[in-house]
Amino acid sequence: MASGFFALLDDIATLMDDVAAMSKITAKKTAGILGDDLAVNAEKASGFMSSREIPVLWAISKGSLLNKLIILPIAFLLSAFLPSAIIVALVLGGLYLAYEGAEKIYEIFVPHRHEEHEASMLNLTEADILALEKERVKAAIVTDFILSVEIVIIALGSVAEEPLSIQIPVVSLIALIATIGVYGIVALIVRMDEFGLRLINLNERDDSFSDYVGRLLVNALPWVIKSLSVIGTIALLLVAGGIFAHNIHFFHDLLPELPSIIKEFLVGLGVGFVVLVVVKLVSKVISLFKRK
Repeated sequence: MASGFFALLDDIATLMDDVAAMSKITAKKTAGILGDDLAVNAEKASGFMSSREIPVLWAISKGSLLNKLIILPIAFLLSAFLPSAIIVALVLGGLYLAYEGAEKIYEIFVPHRHEEHEASMLNLTEADILALEKERVKAAIVTDFILSVEIVIIALGSVAEEPLSIQIPVVSLIALIATIGVYGIVALIVRMDEFGLRLINLNERDDSFSDYVGRLLVNALPWVIKSLSVIGTIALLLVAGGIFAHNIHFFHDLLPELPSIIKEFLVGLGVGFVVLVVVKLVSKVISLFKRK
């Protein structure tokens, strides 16, 4: 009986080693989408009143956890009973990521005027501001759902050949890290300016070290968010290109002389702009039919 107990412990230890090893591999493959997730959420969690930033971020975090609880069982069921659907979902997700990355680049050169409503924010009542806050939280949770699907599918695709006993803990761990890690870092980012102001007000001097660090943090926040947006866009295209290169034979054999990172970026960018053109054309056709 004792030998059976120790054999069970040995099996558990082996399983945990396998989970740890596969988690490291999966984390590397999902790092790109996690970077975009961080950039998107840092942008969406900023711009609120200082006293509301943490409550808003907590509300989005709870929504993100709920998203994972919905997505994970469906993903595991597909992996168990319809594994080919994982590849299809992975490629469809890659199309979405490529489109999103291409759209961000497109909007840099063809700016939109969708931020004009922000000028009227000063005239809103407290009730209107709270209602707008709820809408922004809902929009952030919807965006998180889409990104969460991609994270889970990419993670599941990384362990698709493993048994469910490995898939479930590895993908669940990555999903949990995605929520806690991303929103924890976002919380630090959006509070950079608040912490900076506290350092500035720490003493009455204007040339102290705390004043220097405080002003640096306050001035750095917009640049940090912009930098994350750029990094996130590049990561989107790399992740999308990697999905196509590893799962579609045509792209796998395309441009073999190039380093893989450049090849995946170009593939993601090219497919992204093709999808963007298709989406723009379909949108125009739909708008023309609506006018008739």
